[in-house]
Amino acid sequence: MERIEANGTSVSLKRSGEGPPLFLLHGAEADHSMFHAFGTLLAKHFTVIACDQRDSGGTRNPHVPYGFGELADDAAALIAALGFARAHLFGTSFGGAIAQVAAVRHPARIDRLVLASTFRVGMSVASINPEGFPRFAALRAGLPETLPAFAEYFFTPSYIAAHPEALSIFTRNTRDAGQRERRGAVLAQPIEVSLGAIKAPTLVLAGSEDRLIPPAHTLSLASEIPGSRAAVIHGVAHVGTIQDPAAVAAEVIAFLQSK
Repeated sequence: MERIEANGTSVSLKRSGEGPPLFLLHGAEADHSMFHAFGTLLAKHFTVIACDQRDSGGTRNPHVPYGFGELADDAAALIAALGFARAHLFGTSFGGAIAQVAAVRHPARIDRLVLASTFRVGMSVASINPEGFPRFAALRAGLPETLPAFAEYFFTPSYIAAHPEALSIFTRNTRDAGQRERRGAVLAQPIEVSLGAIKAPTLVLAGSEDRLIPPAHTLSLASEIPGSRAAVIHGVAHVGTIQDPAAVAAEVIAFLQSK
């Protein structure tokens, strides 16, 4: 792990591979480690930077509130701090919302953009999934006792049965109460972003079995982003980068290397 100062934050990150820079932005419950297998596949083609966001993993930040704007500014500042003029940006779930804002606020820093299993920034997750989200929130509040049912919002039941170790992504979370409060408050902060302003070539990816963010919602982002592409990863749920990293990596590599 490396540590880089960017935008008033001491960012912890893992860098691997060679080639054009590709930054990976993790989900709300995770840190950079969710990209271990996925990043290894990408590192054959790119310089992969998997970083911990504020109040995640080894990153250290001021104990003040922040929103998607500040997190997007962090990403752009990190690209510059590492000596890159611009970079590809991959964001999944919560990280995909950060990536949307970064592409609008810092277009000169973003080469190509990949948005995976994510939601339209500025919309509440509860409104996107009104039937499933109340139960998801209740299961989250009941952790760790509710872990098996909670995990099914992220992975398919068959994957959990075959890979019970995948549940460690939730049990190894070491955020303290202040960190959890600041992270949780981000989604409640109002933000207006015009996705039509995104200039970066964009790929939108959805898992066909995603129970947290309906695939149709994720794919609808492509209708707002000019010239974007969309693809479905069949058989995977919300965390495709863990459930089937090879399938997600294949889509990402093909897109980033396309003319």
